[in-house]
Amino acid sequence: MDDALVRTLTPAVIGILVRRGADFAAAEDAVQDALVEAVRTWPDDPPRDPKGWLVAVAWRRFLDAVRSESSRRRREELVDAEPEPGPGEDVDDTLQLYFLCAHPSLTPSSAVALTLRAVGGLTTRQIAEAYLVPEATMAQRISRAKRTVSGVRFTRPGDVATVLRVLYLVFNEGYSGDVDLAAEAIRLTRQLAAVAKHEEVDGLLALMLLHHARRPARTRADGSLVPLAEQDRRLWDTGLITEGVHVLQAALARDRPGQFQAQAAIAALHADAQTADETDWVQIVEWYDELLRFTDNPVVRLNRAVAVGEADGARAGLAALAELDPGLPRYTAASAYLHERAGDRATAARLYAKAARAASNLRECEHLTRQAARLNAQLR
Repeated sequence: MDDALVRTLTPAVIGILVRRGADFAAAEDAVQDALVEAVRTWPDDPPRDPKGWLVAVAWRRFLDAVRSESSRRRREELVDAEPEPGPGEDVDDTLQLYFLCAHPSLTPSSAVALTLRAVGGLTTRQIAEAYLVPEATMAQRISRAKRTVSGVRFTRPGDVATVLRVLYLVFNEGYSGDVDLAAEAIRLTRQLAAVAKHEEVDGLLALMLLHHARRPARTRADGSLVPLAEQDRRLWDTGLITEGVHVLQAALARDRPGQFQAQAAIAALHADAQTADETDWVQIVEWYDELLRFTDNPVVRLNRAVAVGEADGARAGLAALAELDPGLPRYTAASAYLHERAGDRATAARLYAKAARAASNLRECEHLTRQAARLNAQLR
């Protein structure tokens, strides 16, 4: 059975059932039952119309559930209105399903889990392994999320920005278990871009592609982190870079800028440089200024301060950094880097060691510790 095809069809089939009158939770359950049946029967007897087959089987499963509890008139009417099995409808409900799974009433973690289940077609076990939680815990999270959105009916367009934030959360989780969440986020964003026709969707897709292109160069054989300036750029995926730049240019040409387009432009400038020394830091600072128009985020200001240090000198970067809250994540690491660039290795070594103690993950801690050790060795 073609798993990729099934995962692509899943949101469309759920959408069809919801449009016919099923609530979201019941529709999702029915589609999951149909997928189990597909796993059992398709290898020996593949259908000519996979989507139509899934719709027909899922609808029957839904009606069976309705009949077992049919005490309400609306459910009886749904049974009486059962359509004849046939080809799947051509109407694409994928966009509405994205909006439903990223509904504002859901927590970010629940929205991510529901998106991966209903839109991504992943199993509860796969999602649980990707997030390193027990399957039972993830099942409860998904069940609660389904109950929350089951009564939602859309009377106005959903919020694309909320959907994009959910997809970006998925992308940033990266990889664990047997599901590459970065690749899955790219697949889902491609799917969204095909139906949404929105500049910021394209901006997010470009950003993901450009970041993902650098993935092979981000770690050494021992798993340690490789900073951007030290990465072997021959390992970067030029195909993904070319596609990302093309998607970004098309979005920017429509002259409706947004934060994801600005972030993608910064990533594109890094990707365009053959070496770290050739990076156009002046233009990167300009794009950070543009990004701040859309989101006055302290982390963006922190990254801008580092870019200013590259464009105008370390002292200018430290001055920009001094305007920010020292409690920001990675503030100390950025200060250490800029102090080293300014020639103050003793202060930089002390700050690298301090940043290592506050690091949020082991890889980052090890990287910062090595930086401190390197500078301390030079000072002896």
